[in-house]
Amino acid sequence: MSAAEPPVRGNQAHAFSRSDRSPLGVWWWTIDRWLLGAVAILIALGLLLSFAASPAAAARMNVGDPFHFALRQSVFAVIGSAMLVGVSMLSVRNVRRLAFFIYLGAILLMIALPFLGHSAKGATRWVEFAGFTLQPSEFMKPALIVLVAWMFAEGQKGEGVPGVTIAFCLYALSALLLLIQPDIGQTVLITVAFGAAFWMAGVPLSWIMILGVLAVLCLSSTYFIFSHVADRVNRFLSPEAADTFQVDRAAEAIAAGGLFGRGPGEGVMKRHVPDLHTDFIYSVAAEEYGLVFSLIVISLFAFIVIRGLYRALKLSNPFEQVAAAGLFVLVGQQAIINVAVNLNMMPTKGMTLPFLSYGGSSLIASGLTLGMALALTRRRPGAFAPSEGLAKAGAFA
Repeated sequence: MSAAEPPVRGNQAHAFSRSDRSPLGVWWWTIDRWLLGAVAILIALGLLLSFAASPAAAARMNVGDPFHFALRQSVFAVIGSAMLVGVSMLSVRNVRRLAFFIYLGAILLMIALPFLGHSAKGATRWVEFAGFTLQPSEFMKPALIVLVAWMFAEGQKGEGVPGVTIAFCLYALSALLLLIQPDIGQTVLITVAFGAAFWMAGVPLSWIMILGVLAVLCLSSTYFIFSHVADRVNRFLSPEAADTFQVDRAAEAIAAGGLFGRGPGEGVMKRHVPDLHTDFIYSVAAEEYGLVFSLIVISLFAFIVIRGLYRALKLSNPFEQVAAAGLFVLVGQQAIINVAVNLNMMPTKGMTLPFLSYGGSSLIASGLTLGMALALTRRRPGAFAPSEGLAKAGAFA
């Protein structure tokens, strides 16, 4: 170092100094970098698993390039990462605005699905354009949580805004359109996240109990209304009397992995199961990298949810608090459902594992979800109250 060059000290050694007031500099010093790092690791692991499962999936589907799906997933990962970073830089007001427009666009596409949608496996959930298959419901979910949290917060102000009524209407419309597809798994997911947001908004416990009973009754009724739901439940309850090929192979893959796995690329079950690179990617991870790796994946999701909820509950603004917590619950619940299906602890749902399963809609929407959550939990003047906790109970009483 020449005498003319000042030594690099303290904060100047970082990519951004604390005095850097550029958008990226402000973002870097206000974002929760632990959460950001955990998400980055999940995205990297998703790419690793995609390259492991891609050749078998490409061969089974007669795709020329063995890494066709892995390369596509790499593109999705770049877009999803850009989505996460870009959205996490937004202000709280712009998060609300973005949620409104995304919800509106997703709902319009979901309404058009019966007429323009692409059908697969007995469901119409996707829109095809320019070689890309988009699942609108994936983007509707985080937007719905932000909007209902906004409405709950407006209802708390006592200024005549029927926030609770509007929130229930938004949820009911979303659930109805999901049932039309039909997509029971996503309906359950948004119901749990909506219920969590409703509870965190400070409603009386009696309301929560009534809504919980209604949700259980409605969920039970799907067994009698939708034949595929009855079939999946029957297969789960009586596996000896039904075809449980995918679940059995997934369980064998997990068992074959042992503690440290067969080794990268050495898994054999992915060659025989159609959805192992999507819904059953957890089984690929367990077979090739073992139980220890699987627990690391689960720990990453647990860390994101627990730390995210901790930061959300410290926020002073009721909207920010409920919206951020609801978004973290959404991600955690989806991960729980996917892993539980892989472990044969619940009926199959056709639900992806965030950031790890193959699929552009899932990966990009996961980036949107946590991008919103990170934006809401960024450090801002007055954002975090000295006294931690939820919004006061009885706000709607």
